[in-house]
Amino acid sequence: VFSVPLLGTIAAGEPIDFGDPLYEALTLTSDIVRQQEGLYALRVKGDSMIDALINDGDIVLMRHQERVENGELAAVWIKDQEETTLKRFYLEGSQVRLQPANPAMQAMHYPAKNVRVMGKVVCVIRQLN
Repeated sequence: VFSVPLLGTIAAGEPIDFGDPLYEALTLTSDIVRQQEGLYALRVKGDSMIDALINDGDIVLMRHQERVENGELAAVWIKDQEETTLKRFYLEGSQVRLQPANPAMQAMHYPAKNVRVMGKVVCVIRQLN
């Protein structure tokens, strides 16, 4: 058993401020995630990732890393907006495309120098009512 800090809320929609830390922790078992180093959790707000099976209210378990492969789910900091969003990441030359997993929403495009990867999704946790 190990604990992971729940650091706040991340947008699955339009980018939002990370929010104040919630100062909570999740207790997980090692069979959920084997490598425990660099993990943190964020609560999802929005529905832009529903086709990736990430819904409003879910918790995403993230691994802190600054690089991801094209198509991976990532928490991305938009520097000039000082906001973070959860999307599929694609580096396309000098541009980054942040692709929602909801056909009703459009991709977001930013200069690569204006975005910073904050982490990669390694697990989704959903509470069933």
